[in-house]
Order: sequence, then C-alpha cells, then structure tokens
Amino acid sequence: MQGTATYRPQKVCLCPFLPAHPLHISTHLYIIQHPAEENKVLRTVPLLAACLPQDKCKVKIGRRFSEERDPELSTVCRKSGTLILYPGAEAANLEEFILDSPVYPSTIIIIDGTWSQAKDIFYKNSLFRHPKQVQLKTSISSQYVIRMQPTNRCLSTLECAAVALSILEKNNYIQETLLRPLQALCSFQLQHGAQIRLSKEHLLKNGLYPKPMPKNKRKLRKMELLMNSVKI
Repeated sequence: MQGTATYRPQKVCLCPFLPAHPLHISTHLYIIQHPAEENKVLRTVPLLAACLPQDKCKVKIGRRFSEERDPELSTVCRKSGTLILYPGAEAANLEEFILDSPVYPSTIIIIDGTWSQAKDIFYKNSLFRHPKQVQLKTSISSQYVIRMQPTNRCLSTLECAAVALSILEKNNYIQETLLRPLQALCSFQLQHGAQIRLSKEHLLKNGLYPKPMPKNKRKLRKMELLMNSVKI
C-alpha cells in the first residue's frame, strides 16, 4: 500500500480492502490534523484519504490556523454550508440538523488528534467558531481496537468521517466501505502480536488501569468523571 498511505509488506497489504475506485461523494471533507498525528504508524487518516477522491478530502496539518496563514480554510469556514464535527453542549445532532437546515451542508471539518489535542485546536482557533458545530449520536463502539480511546463511545477519525459522510450522503454503503480497511488493519495487527486496547473508561471502572492516579487536581477530576461515565 503506497501513495497517501503507509507502505506495508505484501502479506499485510490493505489494498485489497480499499474500494476499486474512490467513493463518489458530493461532500467536501477537511481533516485538521495535529502535527503529532502525522508520524504515528497506525493512524487512520491515510486509509480514509485512500478511499476518497483527492478533490473531496483535504488534510491540513497544524495547531493554529488564521485567515492570513490559510485563506482557503478561512473561506471554507465562513460558508453557510460548512459544518465542524466536535461534540459539546453547543453541538447539534447531525442527523437532526440536516432535516431542518435551510442550506444543505456541502463541507464538513473533522479534527484529527487525541482528545486534548483536538480540544486545543478547536478552542484556540477562532476560524472554527464560524461553521455550525455538530456531533454524532450513535451507539456504535469503536472498531479501532488497537489504540486506547478515552471512553467506550469515542470513535477514530476515520470512523467519525464514515458515519458523518454516510449521513450527509444518505448512503450506508459509504460507512461500510470506509470501515473495511480499518477492520483489516486491526485484524492484521492482532494476528501479529498487538493486543486489544480497552478504553480508559473501562479500565478505570473495573480497577484495571495500570498507571497510578494523577496528583494534578484537574487530571484527577477527569479520571473521576470517566469512572462515573460523565461526558467530558
């Protein structure tokens, strides 16, 4: 597997699990990727990009964005048809929002990074105040089992994009197609020694978390919220 994705030995190549041709979608997807994600081996964005047309999936790497640094992104953020996928009290449910929106969304922005990295990018870039903030209301559990998630409800960037695009395009086949290479990646890794990584929430609730509880009060409070299934 090459190009936008990482080279892999032939016996664990993911090419057979990619669509024969890029998926036909009308939605434009912008991935805002934290620089720390770029060098991680088992990341999901290259798989996502390999499934979509190049002109419909753009990856922008950085922590800070402004009109001067990125006029293209600034223009996109100010368009009425642009959404940003980020959970929170102000976020509308995506499925409900598109039913009542006077302008059907044409673009969705997704932040790629750990939860703390995504939070930093979202709140410290004023550009991301312009798009309508939406979130996913889904009961599915992450299939990205080789990387620890904060809670049982957290999804990888690829999974978020798969669900969001299937909703916006009104086509469940998109979700199935995008998840296929991720499922294959996890299967190959588990066959070659990787272990299933349970969520931090699960480990804390069951007394299995291997690290000592933090002394920092803010971090300790986050751990307590996870143990009590409070959304953070």
